[in-house]
Amino acid sequence: MTIHIGAEKDDIADVVLMPGDPYRARWAAETFLTGAKLVHEVRGMFGFTGEWNGHRVTIQGSGMGMPSMSIYANELIRDFDVSTLIRIGSCGGMQEHVKVRDVILAQTATTVSTPSSTIFRELNFAPSADFGLLHKAYHAAEKIDVDVHVGGIYSSDTFYDERPDLNKEMQRHGILGVEMEAAELYTLAARYGRRALGVMTVSDHLLTGEALPSDQRESSFADMVEIALSAAFA
Repeated sequence: MTIHIGAEKDDIADVVLMPGDPYRARWAAETFLTGAKLVHEVRGMFGFTGEWNGHRVTIQGSGMGMPSMSIYANELIRDFDVSTLIRIGSCGGMQEHVKVRDVILAQTATTVSTPSSTIFRELNFAPSADFGLLHKAYHAAEKIDVDVHVGGIYSSDTFYDERPDLNKEMQRHGILGVEMEAAELYTLAARYGRRALGVMTVSDHLLTGEALPSDQRESSFADMVEIALSAAFA
């Protein structure tokens, strides 16, 4: 049991899926897991543990942004000895060929800063996904006929961004989408020798202005959850 995760060590599985929204964690647990049990709800950040195809898995909300992700990922790794952490969440599309409802597998995560930035000082560390998870996730997406893109994403530390010039540079350099957590997750996984991957559904688009209506988001997010689970246990 930690400050932010009020669960016993045995309550948390070795594989953890991490949506930002705790209610999405509950939806994913109820939809995909058998025997799902609420193992903690400190600060309303739900964590559920159950089984998927006979494999034990935890789905734990991470909150919004890299500071919140850092808290939960640190505790899961250091106190619960979790070996595999997969972010499942939404992102904004940043390339014309990336469409709303597509899935992005984040090979790398560019960022301006993370909670870990002070450790590196003048070094620009390049956080990246675990290749084994990435490889399995890509084939899992192909198997269920999902439009999937593999490449770099941008992890922003601001939601209401007022830097259109920076977005243009991201687009110019092939960044597929923007979200707010993966870069810190990848950095922590590298530091502690764990596996991490970001699987994101494109829920809106920076170029076209298109966005998924709220009532269609959950059904559209089902593909990324299935891809993440398949990647973890393939």
